[in-house]
Amino acid sequence: MPGFVALDFETANYRASSACEVALVRVEAGGIVAELSFRIRPPSPEFVPFFSALHGITWDQVKDEPDFAQRWPEIRRFLAGADFVAAHNARFDRAVLAGTCAHYGLAPPSLRFLCTVALARRVWGLFPTKLPRVCKRLGVPLPRHHRALDDARACAGIVRLALAEAGPGAVAGHLSADGLGRMASWP
Repeated sequence: MPGFVALDFETANYRASSACEVALVRVEAGGIVAELSFRIRPPSPEFVPFFSALHGITWDQVKDEPDFAQRWPEIRRFLAGADFVAAHNARFDRAVLAGTCAHYGLAPPSLRFLCTVALARRVWGLFPTKLPRVCKRLGVPLPRHHRALDDARACAGIVRLALAEAGPGAVAGHLSADGLGRMASWP
């Protein structure tokens, strides 16, 4: 069974470099073996009120936190050795990872992505595929949507269920370098 990391970012605004919270959940041999989650000080104090209303994070809560570059060594170590990264709407999380790395002049890792939106549609025929609806339909816990750790755990749960029900082939056919279901070079 492949080992993977489920990833979720929350952002302060529309810029891909504005990560304000990140969570990573490592799955090995079908079980969660490690979690990493923390808030991040984005490069700008600009928080879109709608985004703060969704995730509950404000500039005052992150202004004294380490920035992404300071957290990068820990994030990179956590990602090391993963067969792939899973994210719900992988296009978004891949863009935030790439945009934040670019902002700080960091080389992003070369990883394949699995989008659990596409996975839920292909494995179970689910529509719509908003994370709360997918979790409810599949019985995957999601205590607080738009909190990075809860979303990453839910994403991991979706992949684990797909692997258990449909086997590794259901996942292998949907891995991509761009999070869109097709292979592409890193940004």
